[in-house]
Amino acid sequence: MENLYVRTISGLVFAAIMIGAILHGAVSYITLMAFIIAVMNYEFIAITSGKNFTIMKFLTVFTSVSIFTVSAIRHAAGYPLEIMLIPLIPMFFIYISMLYERKHEAYGDLMAMITSIAYTALPFTLTNLIAFGDDGSYNGILILSMFIILWGSDVGAYLFGMSLGQKFGKKLFPSISPKKSWIGFAGGLVTAAVAGIVLQKAGWIETGMADAVIISVIINIFGVFGDLAESQLKRNFGVKDSGKIMPGHGGLLDRFDGALIGFPMAVIYIETVLEHMP
Repeated sequence: MENLYVRTISGLVFAAIMIGAILHGAVSYITLMAFIIAVMNYEFIAITSGKNFTIMKFLTVFTSVSIFTVSAIRHAAGYPLEIMLIPLIPMFFIYISMLYERKHEAYGDLMAMITSIAYTALPFTLTNLIAFGDDGSYNGILILSMFIILWGSDVGAYLFGMSLGQKFGKKLFPSISPKKSWIGFAGGLVTAAVAGIVLQKAGWIETGMADAVIISVIINIFGVFGDLAESQLKRNFGVKDSGKIMPGHGGLLDRFDGALIGFPMAVIYIETVLEHMP
């Protein structure tokens, strides 16, 4: 019971910070997401390569934050696409730093560094496509809507899974996450779709009803894959939580694992299908 109380309070504080920063404006949105990316990147590196400090690890975190931040500034200020070449400079220095690593394992660590950039930085860099308009104006409503859909999906999956899935449901992926069930997955899918419908009716998702549901389903399904992928990562390295920054929840990688696959897939749908519909 005490853990549930801590988990609830921590979750509410986390949600309040997210909502406030996203709605407040571009600067708070960029600052918050850059911080989240930095922490997730560090957590991934700590899981895969240890917590000891190296120049290579510092450059990896710096590259991840730079990719997102420069992308956001480019969209906000209308800079040409070529400005995105700047974050590549510290990334190439990651390879140069290998010259000063004295252990054989560093070559395996290098692959983890590059993977961490793609895993933690690129997904939220893509959300800049929907956070900023062609004129550089910022609007966080759609991004916040995507988070609400993801949170609704998590809540629905938890409630259905705990009440029905543990007793009657077939396990979703028992080798990776023994507690997840197909009933929980179905519950999450339903609550995600309902959240999308409500947000569309409220005018937060400015599409037709069918597209709002499709976006919600994409976030739900690929969010589950993101959750399972991070669970497999932790299981492979014998880690329970990615970090301790959120009492009762673990690390930020634990909290955003679904978004790391769910959001990019939703953005791809929005930018390639909806933006080019007649």
